[in-house]
Amino acid sequence: MISFTVNGRPAAVAVPDAKPLLDTLRDDLGLTGAKECCGKGECGSCTVLMDGEPVCACLVFTAQARGVEIITVEGIGGGPEQLDPIQAAFVAEGAAQCGYCTPGFIVAARALLDKNPHPTAAEIRRGLAGNLCRCTGYQKILQAVAKAAEGRAD
Repeated sequence: MISFTVNGRPAAVAVPDAKPLLDTLRDDLGLTGAKECCGKGECGSCTVLMDGEPVCACLVFTAQARGVEIITVEGIGGGPEQLDPIQAAFVAEGAAQCGYCTPGFIVAARALLDKNPHPTAAEIRRGLAGNLCRCTGYQKILQAVAKAAEGRAD
């Protein structure tokens, strides 16, 4: 049994140690926000926070999550009535098109703003560098993260 915390709740799963965390989150825990796109850690669509650090869940074995805190996109914000500032900014700026990469960008942006509440444009680009989008051209995503940083209460 592998036990960890996911989105503030205890989780315990009986899965092989080498099962990818992404598969455990999606298949065993029903958390389907993180997506598998490349399966190689190159696109960021499966980004989750592991003890506050963004990781590609497709590259992490479930056993590596033993005893740690995992935050998925489902754990950011409080649902449709209580969006995280990043989620609200993505909506306001039209930063999502197909939406496939959006959960990874939101999780990566949350990690960035948690560490650096007022990043420069260059710091935002670096903070999101591991995430790829094939639809938007990135400008609206960058604007959304900057907007969330501007409106963030310290």
